Amino acid sequence: MKKSILSLVLGVFIILSATAQNKIEFKEFTLDNGLHVIMHQDKSTPIVANNVFYHVGSKNENPQKTGYAHFFEHLMFEGSENIDRGQFAQIVQSSGGTLNAGTSLDFTFYYEILPSNQLELALYLESERMLHAKIDQIGVDTQREVIKQEMKEVMEEQPYMSFRKEMPLRLFPNHPYQSPILGSAEHLDQATLADFKDFYDTFYVPNNATLVIAGDIDYEVTESLVRKYFSEIPRGPKNIPRPEIEIQKLTSEVKDIIYDNIQLPAIFQGYQIPKLGHPDTYALNLLSTYLLSGKSSLMYRELVDKSQKAVQAAAFPNDLEDGGMFIILAIANMGVDIDELNEAIDEILVQVQENGIDNEEFEKLLNIKESQLVNNLGSVANISLDLAQAHVFNGGADYINVQLEQFRKVKPEDIQRVAKEYLKMDSRVVLKYLPKSAQATE
Repeated sequence: MKKSILSLVLGVFIILSATAQNKIEFKEFTLDNGLHVIMHQDKSTPIVANNVFYHVGSKNENPQKTGYAHFFEHLMFEGSENIDRGQFAQIVQSSGGTLNAGTSLDFTFYYEILPSNQLELALYLESERMLHAKIDQIGVDTQREVIKQEMKEVMEEQPYMSFRKEMPLRLFPNHPYQSPILGSAEHLDQATLADFKDFYDTFYVPNNATLVIAGDIDYEVTESLVRKYFSEIPRGPKNIPRPEIEIQKLTSEVKDIIYDNIQLPAIFQGYQIPKLGHPDTYALNLLSTYLLSGKSSLMYRELVDKSQKAVQAAAFPNDLEDGGMFIILAIANMGVDIDELNEAIDEILVQVQENGIDNEEFEKLLNIKESQLVNNLGSVANISLDLAQAHVFNGGADYINVQLEQFRKVKPEDIQRVAKEYLKMDSRVVLKYLPKSAQATE
């Protein structure tokens, strides 16, 4: 079944976050080479999730050499010195497991979910990937073509999805966040084998990684296996480059038109918000839920149900390490003027900025958020990713247990305040998506 346009758009930015109804217990330690290890025991199901979380995303790339982090998401499945080309996935799947990886602006992660009696296999595979992944010309040439095809499918062929490139380009004028995660086809064509090896040697090292093992494990046995497979991997010899750039604030509204292979016009509004961990990010998250989270939310009621000016709409924050973005989008109904739809969105924002939210609606928001956070802990895979993100970005793994408390600190007046402070119409990006057929008439 094909995903809806809305689900595809939402899937771009939403990163799992969770808290627990009951405290998530875990143990952690750090190897001499800098690898931080977190273990969570859950014996309810005989499976284990093995997650290696590298603190490298597209923002760590040279602006003239983009797309490398995502390239390695693919390349790291090529094999290693001891694993034949193309066998990585086959080994996991033949052992009853699944595997995947993901790249963001701030991080890259790789995971396997296996029967718990295959834990040692999972650790061996990831140690091979960290110690000596297969980086040769055959693999580079193969994955370069795969990724260029992905760029075409995602950026050109999927309706509206070029916003992944177009919005950050304008919202972060002086920061590497402006480069799309997939990077530039031209940069990948220009990249040499030495370029990729240098990127690997710099970022895919134990002192830039967090290993999380969650599931049906024994703590002592698991720690022993981790030490067996990872302790002899040398620490990375280079400093980890991270951009030290204060994101330039927008001082005026940036408007642009994007002609796309679509039938219905759409509006994308983008706003700069504080960096991940800032106290206001919790109020902004609740604000996005209030505006658009389900058919009972404010914007859905006003834009889709009542006025029928939109057929779909969404609002979501993307919290990022150096400063995030708040996205509002709406796809116009047939015959609706796109500027009229943009004005209708603005009227709703002004309503929240001037009137705020009543206590009953606010309590409903907190209940929705609590339900979302608890439900997201329904699998050890989610828990492993949450623990890794908490350790790297939120000051420690125990953040997984206190995240809901941060939302409970938000007051109704904070919703109104952040709407005023961050969703300003004179410092935002507005992209009008129009059918390519409209370009011929301009």
